[in-house]
Amino acid sequence: MLTIDVAVLLAVIIFLRLRRRTQARSRNDEQLTVAIVLVFGILIAPTAFGQGVLHAVGQLADGISNAGR
Repeated sequence: MLTIDVAVLLAVIIFLRLRRRTQARSRNDEQLTVAIVLVFGILIAPTAFGQGVLHAVGQLADGISNAGR
């Protein structure tokens, strides 16, 4: 039996949608892409990968804020 993880499926959909030219997108199309990305973020947030991304972004933000001092 083949099982497809929803987060992986959304990642593929996001990749395919973002490959399109910006001029070819309508406002509704852009809003749908944003909604898909938000759902994807919610799905990967509790995973180890999501926690790693959160930690990396936190370190980057901390480094940038410390560099400005």
